[in-house]
Amino acid sequence: MAEGSRGSPERAELGAGAPAGRAARGVHPHPRPLELPHAAHEAARHRAGGARAPAVSGTSTCARCALNGSAASHVLHEDSGLGYKDLDLIFRADLKGEREFQTVKEVVLHSLLDFLPAGVNKEKITPLTLKEAYVQKMVKVCNDSDRWSLISLSNNSGKNVELKFVDSLRRQFEFSVDSFQIRLDSLLLFYECSENPMAETFHPSIVGESVYGDFEEALEHLRCKLICTRNPEEIRGGGLLKYCHLLVRGFRAASQPHMKQLERYMCSRFFIDFPDVAEQRRKLESYLQNHFVGLEERKYEYLSTLHGVVSESTVCLMGHERRQALSLITMLAVRVLAEQNVIPNVANVTCYYQPAPYVADGNFSNYYVAQVQPVYTCQPSNTFCPWLPCN
Repeated sequence: MAEGSRGSPERAELGAGAPAGRAARGVHPHPRPLELPHAAHEAARHRAGGARAPAVSGTSTCARCALNGSAASHVLHEDSGLGYKDLDLIFRADLKGEREFQTVKEVVLHSLLDFLPAGVNKEKITPLTLKEAYVQKMVKVCNDSDRWSLISLSNNSGKNVELKFVDSLRRQFEFSVDSFQIRLDSLLLFYECSENPMAETFHPSIVGESVYGDFEEALEHLRCKLICTRNPEEIRGGGLLKYCHLLVRGFRAASQPHMKQLERYMCSRFFIDFPDVAEQRRKLESYLQNHFVGLEERKYEYLSTLHGVVSESTVCLMGHERRQALSLITMLAVRVLAEQNVIPNVANVTCYYQPAPYVADGNFSNYYVAQVQPVYTCQPSNTFCPWLPCN
């Protein structure tokens, strides 16, 4: 049952039974095992169990394991249209210093040996070899408010296993629909102790919670495809990209006036975190590569949506900086069309951008030619061309 309180995640039991005809609030009326896609279920079982094992040096312990992010949202409501990109697992860990961070790294790399095929001489495989072969990225954050480590294990199919070891984390979510966590401790304990397989009538209770603060409200947002958050000023720069992704997936703002303010916050934070055009390009290209696997046809729609939000809600940049950002998004959109063979020749395409609403100076140049084509001159005009699809 929902048992959250103000300032703490609200919880609900998943798979816990209720008397016939009485479905308790926040409890599934029909008990059933946790339904993860088979590959994700096995990865959660084996890799979480391996990473949760006692540390090599005994200086760090993982007190809790939870499924996080889009995978947890997918388990709670499969028809949201979001799917899941990666399998995100969070472990509560004691990370007081560099020694504990190093221990976490050693434990994860050591646990990878258990997944190697039979017959492989594990004694000749060094931690460096494992890191180069299986680890896509490693992140360590250690400051006054955040102390956590992320190890992303790469997967050829594009769905990585991301292990996040958290001592403290000021912000654990961006929007209510990605605020869910499903605690796996009872599930892992079941695999370790039970001699019988899981069944409809024999399975552990799984606790789900929302770090948004209100489990029922967050679940309703997920079911109705609503975008809502709290303390938007705390959302880091990547929140802008996630917001536009939700718009493309059919989500809508729960409150339009509130979302306009939220968009300004997110645009400002994005350009604070990624002030240089080169950094902005790397971030956008990385996001497109990681979040649109098998959905390449949605990339242009996503970039068009991002262009509109940045154009309407960016108030923190100088004029030339704003034009650079919009030009970058335009160039990426044209490249996406070229990759999809929607246009025959990128060099013959002229692209336009929407000037800021406050630009009223007749001397303002409103014509832009993408960097991938030669520059043409045109007569100045007192009218402004809107953003147009490239076709």
